[in-house]
Amino acid sequence: MPYTVFFGMRNKAEVSGARATTANEALALIQALQKREQEIKFISSPHEGEIGIGMLQVLAKEEEAELPIAPVA
Repeated sequence: MPYTVFFGMRNKAEVSGARATTANEALALIQALQKREQEIKFISSPHEGEIGIGMLQVLAKEEEAELPIAPVA
C-alpha cells in the first residue's frame, strides 16, 4: 500500500511530500528525514487516511507478517 510522508523544516509553513510503496519504506524515509532535521508533518495513505508514526509501525509489522517466506534449501 502506498504512503506519502509530508515534511518540512521546523517552524516553517512550507511542506513537501515523498512517496513510499510500503510501510517499511515509509519508516526508512522518515528516519532519513529526521536525520536531516526535517519535521514530519503527517503521513497519508489512500486506504488509511492520515496516520501517525505509531500506526505506520503497526502496518509495517503487518506487512512483514504477510510476506511469503522462501524455503531454505
